[in-house]
Amino acid sequence: MKNIKKLVLALSVIAFWGSCKNKPADYDAIFNNRETYSNSVFELNTVVMGNNFSPVVGSRNYLYANVAAYEVIAASNPTKFNSLSGQVKELGKIPLPDPSKKINTAFASLLAFWKLGQAVTFSTNETTSYVDSLKLLAKNHGMPEEMYNNSVAYANTVAAVIMAWSKKDNYKETRGMPDYTVYNDSPGRWVPTPPAYAAAAEPHWNLIRPVVLDSASEFAPPPPLAFNIKDKNSPYFKQVMLLKNTTDSLTQEQAHIADFWDDNPFKLNVSGHLAFGTKKFSPPGHWMSIVGIAAKKSDADYNTTVYAYTKTAIALFDAFISCWNVKYQYNTVRPETVINKYFDASWSPHLQTPPFPEYTCGHSTGSAACAVALTSVFGENFNYTDTTETMFGIASRSYKSFWDAAMENNAARFYGGIHFHNSCLNANAAGKQVGNLVVSKLRMKK
Repeated sequence: MKNIKKLVLALSVIAFWGSCKNKPADYDAIFNNRETYSNSVFELNTVVMGNNFSPVVGSRNYLYANVAAYEVIAASNPTKFNSLSGQVKELGKIPLPDPSKKINTAFASLLAFWKLGQAVTFSTNETTSYVDSLKLLAKNHGMPEEMYNNSVAYANTVAAVIMAWSKKDNYKETRGMPDYTVYNDSPGRWVPTPPAYAAAAEPHWNLIRPVVLDSASEFAPPPPLAFNIKDKNSPYFKQVMLLKNTTDSLTQEQAHIADFWDDNPFKLNVSGHLAFGTKKFSPPGHWMSIVGIAAKKSDADYNTTVYAYTKTAIALFDAFISCWNVKYQYNTVRPETVINKYFDASWSPHLQTPPFPEYTCGHSTGSAACAVALTSVFGENFNYTDTTETMFGIASRSYKSFWDAAMENNAARFYGGIHFHNSCLNANAAGKQVGNLVVSKLRMKK
């Protein structure tokens, strides 16, 4: 009986591939298309958002998925791209494709992307239908059976190397480490904030292995301002008042800037006894979207698009490791806590305060690193319109350059009332250093 079933299956496969011969062989146009890759990143964005991953964990999701795709591209185009193996920490050698076995590079890179994307987001059940749709596209658009099988096999080969690399970054080990200890009687130290009063997110992220940084502390910003709310002439007191006064009188434009860069992956809305959450892309998800916008505006080819996403993902990942090292070194209190305790118990910021220490600003650090990475790909003065937030009911904004966007993000976190201005400026400077290191150290495109 089993042999009969095997025979029926084999005949059905032969029949299917035979029928494909009568269909137009336009599979390369389907896959060798930047929009096909950007759509996959968008789908991963949606998975990250749906599963409430924190910004730092989100940066890890994008890193490994994009690197897997990039390594397929680099191995298949050795005259144009260099493998990251030998350039980044602990990445093993990537096997080259067998020249006697034809593959479709773009198709293979997408499959490698999803092998890692599914693994790091634990979303196999959620994304299987999307991956199956990519495979069906190949079959329905005339990809030869042998090429299809070779592409799947090579994608799996590369993905296995990246998977092994990902498992040695200390992520699993940090899952079982102690939670952040709250000291309510320590002035100036971070404590949970309303309305969720959530525990501090990822207090051990500085132990995650960087990609390019020598260590989490390589680019250390200056210490935060000394906590002092008794002396009205102290720098700290002035920062508190500057934030409160600005947030209390936001213009419509300032409010729009704050809302546009909010990127809160899970906002808890509370009304009486009713509480419900709303979701948006996190800061890394927002910058992944910007990569896609830039690739489309510049009419980038498929390979350049993958390269741009990967370089940006690396900059983001290392920027968050750098920033989180600072956050949990100083454990500084949020503006909301200070103002509620010492000035106005009913005050609340324009944006909801995220659950981790204030100094420095993660979004500003990551945005600066991304701006440097993207500028290295698409050039200075690359003007574009960012439509990322329109799907969340927030009007688009236009920028003269990636750096213009990063600097506006600095203001956004300040206008939102969740970061002191000084913190944003220092974060931006540190993020720029991370981005510059990524650009100067990695030789990705020849």
